[in-house]
Amino acid sequence: MTSRSLLRLALAGAVTSGAVMLATLPADASKAARTVPLRLLALNDFHGNLEPPTGSSGRMIDEHGHTVEAGGAAYIATHMKALADTNTIAVAQGDLIGATPLISAAYHDEPSIEFMDKLGLKVAAVGNHEFDEGYAELRRIMDGGCHPVDGCSPAGEWKGAKFDYVGANVLFKNPNEKTDALAALGAQQTQVKKLLSDWGVPALPPVSVKWMNGVPIGFIGLVTQTTPSIVTSEGIKDLKFVDEVKAANVASKILKLVGVEAQVVLVHEGDQVTAGQSPDACSAVPGLGNRIATQVDPEIDMVLSGHSHQAYLCKVKDPAGTDRLYSQGGSFGRVITQVDLNVDLRTQDIDRASVVADNHVVTRTVTPDTEISEFVKTWKDRVAPVANKAVGTITTDITNTAAPSGESALGNLIADGQLAATKTGGNAQIALMNPGGVRASLTYAGSPVGEGDGVVTYGEAFTVQPFNNLMQVVTLTGAQLKTLLEQQFTGGPNNQAFTKILQPSANFTYTYSQSAPWGSKVSDMKIDGVPVTDAQSIRVAANNFLVGGGDAFLAFRDGTDLWSGPLDIDAFVEQLGTNNPIAPPATNRITVVS
Repeated sequence: MTSRSLLRLALAGAVTSGAVMLATLPADASKAARTVPLRLLALNDFHGNLEPPTGSSGRMIDEHGHTVEAGGAAYIATHMKALADTNTIAVAQGDLIGATPLISAAYHDEPSIEFMDKLGLKVAAVGNHEFDEGYAELRRIMDGGCHPVDGCSPAGEWKGAKFDYVGANVLFKNPNEKTDALAALGAQQTQVKKLLSDWGVPALPPVSVKWMNGVPIGFIGLVTQTTPSIVTSEGIKDLKFVDEVKAANVASKILKLVGVEAQVVLVHEGDQVTAGQSPDACSAVPGLGNRIATQVDPEIDMVLSGHSHQAYLCKVKDPAGTDRLYSQGGSFGRVITQVDLNVDLRTQDIDRASVVADNHVVTRTVTPDTEISEFVKTWKDRVAPVANKAVGTITTDITNTAAPSGESALGNLIADGQLAATKTGGNAQIALMNPGGVRASLTYAGSPVGEGDGVVTYGEAFTVQPFNNLMQVVTLTGAQLKTLLEQQFTGGPNNQAFTKILQPSANFTYTYSQSAPWGSKVSDMKIDGVPVTDAQSIRVAANNFLVGGGDAFLAFRDGTDLWSGPLDIDAFVEQLGTNNPIAPPATNRITVVS
């Protein structure tokens, strides 16, 4: 990457060709309107749901308390067209791609980005899932080019996203890159240059500036700083994800230095909610998202969030005690957040008293957009031969619903398949599967692309496991395995946010105590009925996300003799094709005591 290209990344339109873009007043400000209108339309956590999502993922509680069917690209397009006016800027808060259905994932999510372009999206924060295939692949999605392994999609060479991806808290680890990054800054930008020099080298554009009605609007992108613990480490090995508040404040200063007063944060971090509330309620339970929304610089006028897949509209206080909007719009394209406001022409800043927000549920009672319907059908037809291939049969639903032990029938089935796929070559003795990687249940009736009557298609299997992780095997001692299992629970040094029970293969059993302190919760580990000793060596199979320390399971990093095998989806499909029809495995591998 050239120094000039990196400069464009650093300022993303705020500084161009060595000149500062300064806001200017109308020639006769006394006769001009005092304010101009602006409308923001925001999406978050789309996750490639071009087709209407099914099950609970396709339902939403509306403003009247009714549960309605929601989402789907063609319906999003209809609603967006109805809501957009000449004063509109469309934005997004991350996870537009990654963990996507096969219709998008089979083509490395190019269809989802093309859909966003068709919607007229202008700026999006990166989410953690934008890094699922690594930084290099994200750059390809942004800039264009065919996939280095799979080549071009049926649509031809990828042209790159037409909107700006931004991430102010994503920096390069290597400080030696600062010289090249800053070389393109002219003398006129010495203050900006010093800010970046002190801060670090941005791996992505930290900000994007869009003009509307003669005034510049600055957008600051942020992604959860927990990203390294929830994506595969190899793909982001050259990056660091720093504190969101600190990054936002640096980005705000950059915008201020180049004359941009109206500032909006797009952050891929959010909070959980009190269940059953209207999408327009302030139902957010203060957490990581609220910390950002209340602590970023008072110059920032509003915070639009994502990541937690919830819908809320809140008014919070900034550090100066002034109200500002803090919102989120659910997930999977089920909600569009509309924000209407006025910008003062004299100050070029947002009049916060004018801000009005509304979370619109993307109902399916409207006429689906014709162009987008055809667009989705084209990609559905392209992927159909793969998606509709039968790979196995089941006797009844096999769900990812957790039992009291934390196991799920589907998680256990996947772990069994992972063990079978890694015994030869990897010499695996047990397998462990992260529960968050089991993205959907298998239903006997099948999905819209399934055949029903217990038949499981490749498309349905891929919906369950959409990450294309590699299966790997490492050697852990019995003591290290116990530490790993202790890391399932809160209270330890890894700051596990909530209990995450790894799904074990059938030959591995153990007991955990709910009341015992962290470090003493796990006992009675057995492999094939034989007690595990601290000193013995155990070959443990897991996906490369876990082996890299994902989900705060850092003990995996102590593993030795790494072996890599098939993709996790291939292991799952192989398991589904064995011993048909398959009944749900019992969830009795973990014993829980008080």
